[in-house]
Amino acid sequence: MGDWGFLSKLLDKAQAQSTVIGKIWMTVLFVFRIMVLGAGAEKVWSDEQSSMICNTKQPGCKNVCYDHKFPISHIRFWVLQILFVATPTLVYLGHVMHIMHKEKKLRKHTEMHGHKLPKYTDETGKVHIKGSLLGSYLTSLVFKIFLEAGFIVGQYYLYGFVMEPRIVCTRDPCPHTVECFMSRPTEKSIFIIFMLVVSCVSLMLNVMEIFYLLCRRSRRRQIGSTQPGISEYTSSALHYNKA
Repeated sequence: MGDWGFLSKLLDKAQAQSTVIGKIWMTVLFVFRIMVLGAGAEKVWSDEQSSMICNTKQPGCKNVCYDHKFPISHIRFWVLQILFVATPTLVYLGHVMHIMHKEKKLRKHTEMHGHKLPKYTDETGKVHIKGSLLGSYLTSLVFKIFLEAGFIVGQYYLYGFVMEPRIVCTRDPCPHTVECFMSRPTEKSIFIIFMLVVSCVSLMLNVMEIFYLLCRRSRRRQIGSTQPGISEYTSSALHYNKA
């Protein structure tokens, strides 16, 4: 499996521009997906075809039966899942970098000419998720939810959620109905269930983050709507005291 270093660096930058729940999602992605996939799952599946035993010596039958049962390897399927699920976050990171670049130029221009202040970043360079950034972040979460759900459904239709030890195959060039047997089916089933649970946790975190952002936005609007009333009450009270 390829090196995850470049993707990890990009996601680490995106983690700094996300919410608390988003940081937890990143941790789940790094620890329970990328690290487990590289450290354990790849070794478990390294012999899935070479150690498969079929009750025939017909040349090509074993390869055809394996391809029929596994049109794509579990490892490659999970790698694709990680890449696709991480893509919306990387697109959001690109939007953040674009906003930071624009507002850095705006801040320099403001210091010279005194025009409007940056909207999304403060003096320390911290990004505040609001406005178009909030819309971009919510869009990335929606895409991640659909991608996670799609890969979970796809895994079910491709393989099921457990590794069957026996494979029955009748495809050409097999001379008859052939039975093939997978190596270490129980161990592989444990990894399949584990990756499924991690996918469900990731899906749940994305849903929670959407509700968190919407609730925080609603709270800010409520605070903003009450502030004018408070200021009016304060100014009238001061006027009364002066009188």
